[in-house]
Amino acid sequence: MSEFKGIPVAVQQRPARSGEKYTTPQGFTAIKDGVRPAAAGRSDTAGRSDVAGRSAAAHKAQPKPAWLRARLGGGPHFAAVREIVREHRLSTVCEEAKCPNIGECWNAGTATIMLMGAVCTRACRFCAVDTGNPRGWLDPQEPENVARSVELMGLKYVVLTSVDRDDLADGGAAHYAAAIRAIKHRNPGTAVEALTPDFAGVMRDVHTVMDSGLDVFAQNVETVKRLTHPVRDPRAGYGQTLDVLQAAKAYRPSVLTKTSLMLGLGETDAEILETMADLRAAAVDILTLGQYLRPTPNHLDVERFVTPDQFVHYRESALNLGFLECVSGPLVRSSYRAEQALARHLEPVRQAPDR
Repeated sequence: MSEFKGIPVAVQQRPARSGEKYTTPQGFTAIKDGVRPAAAGRSDTAGRSDVAGRSAAAHKAQPKPAWLRARLGGGPHFAAVREIVREHRLSTVCEEAKCPNIGECWNAGTATIMLMGAVCTRACRFCAVDTGNPRGWLDPQEPENVARSVELMGLKYVVLTSVDRDDLADGGAAHYAAAIRAIKHRNPGTAVEALTPDFAGVMRDVHTVMDSGLDVFAQNVETVKRLTHPVRDPRAGYGQTLDVLQAAKAYRPSVLTKTSLMLGLGETDAEILETMADLRAAAVDILTLGQYLRPTPNHLDVERFVTPDQFVHYRESALNLGFLECVSGPLVRSSYRAEQALARHLEPVRQAPDR
């Protein structure tokens, strides 16, 4: 603390800028928005600096097309949801990942709640969530706070997601399960979707979440096999995600399984169809397809903007392969209006016998 004429003066630190390191209120360090400035220009192979292999000098940012316009946040419902989130010290993927649909979803009185804090142990190059090592920190009151928040918001369908927590022995599986049980106890009529980490492929941790009473289990494959690295953190894997989804479905067939694929990172149509086929082979029920949007200049570039008509075509291909539903569109995200997409498919699958 500095002084002026012998009087202590508190100096307020400015907020961390994107890519800068800062200290969290819990006392550990993190990188704002998850990726340092140097990472975006770092070569993946000799002479390359993006997933399509173009040099940084040759790559120019593309202007966003007109169809990529989202409703701005505001209005009484938006304010009410934000107040509940603040009051109960919740993190939401809507805010932390800079979701373009925050205005629409919060105005509809829904939110995707992010468990276990806002700092992820992984650094995927598409994601704007802060990165660091929480060193085992957890809020023990969070499961009950989340359950009360769901009750106050009157949600009939809630999506729980989280940062990756490789610093925890079980990847946070028990914390997930506690939150789901607390929600079901207070809100027995609320359907719960859990969009989880991959738990490093440890199936007993997957089973911990599956035994909690959830209705939908989701783990995102994110991109096609060829682009998994550099798009995802080295600890994530295309095959690992498929294994987790397949194991979850085999363990509890009555629970819907779901995943999401970003488009616009340099994938081909053939690779998209191959990924869809791999997901169906893993018995995945629901697929969402959306446009990758670069959250900060430090993240991967957009290689193409997929048109609305192309998204319609991809949805038709997915349904032809046997997915129960495919929600496909430029602004679709994995949890976008999930209650609408899944409600008509939930009851038939619930009838399937579990192990």
